Amino acid sequence: MKNLSSEIEFIVGIPSFMEMDSISFVTRQVDLGLKKYFGNLTSIIINADNNSEDDTKGAFLSTKTKTPKRYITTPKGIRGKGNNFLNLFRFAKRHAKTLKGVIVVDSDLRSITPEWIKYLGEPILKGYDYVLPIYSRHQFDGTITNHICYPLVYGLLGQNFRQPIGGETAFSPSLINHWLDQKWNSTTKHYGIDIFMTLHAIFGNFRICEAGLGAKIHKASAPKLGPMFTQVITTLFEIMLSKEPSWINTRVLKPESKKRFGLKRLVPAQELKINIRELKEKLREEYLPKENLLKKYLNDYAIMNLEKMFEQDIYNIDSFMWTQLLYQLLFWYRNGSIKVRKDIVEALKPLYFARSVTFDYQTWRYSVKYVEDAILEQAKAFASQKPYLLGLYLSAEKKKAAK
Repeated sequence: MKNLSSEIEFIVGIPSFMEMDSISFVTRQVDLGLKKYFGNLTSIIINADNNSEDDTKGAFLSTKTKTPKRYITTPKGIRGKGNNFLNLFRFAKRHAKTLKGVIVVDSDLRSITPEWIKYLGEPILKGYDYVLPIYSRHQFDGTITNHICYPLVYGLLGQNFRQPIGGETAFSPSLINHWLDQKWNSTTKHYGIDIFMTLHAIFGNFRICEAGLGAKIHKASAPKLGPMFTQVITTLFEIMLSKEPSWINTRVLKPESKKRFGLKRLVPAQELKINIRELKEKLREEYLPKENLLKKYLNDYAIMNLEKMFEQDIYNIDSFMWTQLLYQLLFWYRNGSIKVRKDIVEALKPLYFARSVTFDYQTWRYSVKYVEDAILEQAKAFASQKPYLLGLYLSAEKKKAAK
């Protein structure tokens, strides 16, 4: 194994927390990819950890590799994926004179191959600043991406990036410097980091492309309503609204296809099963305490339809209804106090859950191609109804002027 060099040219980062059982496999695949495809570069593998209480550190460092490795961690008690990235960015900046690029992959992957390193890394060496992944994912997986992040980025910004919060990315040193210069909220330092990175790459006019990676097989799960949801949505809303002048009056036509590297065809997705009855029970548990809160922010027609769904325990939030619900809450978030903004994110949770359940019913028999068609159709609904959001703005301004 080479000694660590001050002239590092390529970094692969593996952020982690309690991934002792999976990080060795990921590390071996990363090493094979670096040696096979970037053997002429001086590379290093970094495990950016959250001071894991299991032996993630030991599992990583004991994995035999030809590429040098280094473990870095947040202090004890400091958690958050974004804090791991912050450590990684600062490490990379110290090697800015020689650094050509950075790749990041999740530590729980079971489908990563050496070719993923090639597909993510090559575009950076060809002059791109940011590489986002394209992979096959089951419709029950990645639901925050499918139903909120992807359609909002598509509908309001006119940018068709299928996985704006995918865990596998690559980026240039100049983009790292740009990210470090931005405002980092507390949510950015946790699960909000992925959407933070993508939005600032878009608003900063950096060169972005996509890389086809195949199927993402990892520790997938059904829709979650814990801190992850709050952190991602808060970061998304805050950045989108802070950059509102750049997109508010832009007409969204058909977004241009971005340059795509790697695999060109979708492959069968990871098989997943969900318990619809359990999801519906959780959905009702989330909705009932927030019913009065929703009545403050949604129009009467939306409330009438939601009440009917919950009375009958049959959920049918189609793409157009979902668009209007989300745009109504984004409008109130825009004009709200800190407390109101927290309430809005909480109020969105049962609606997101209901949309996920509706979509699961609709597509559970679909192949990956038809699922992707349905997700794109939803994104187009967000684009076509952007004037609805602008109408909410104009109506509020007229009321204000009339007082």
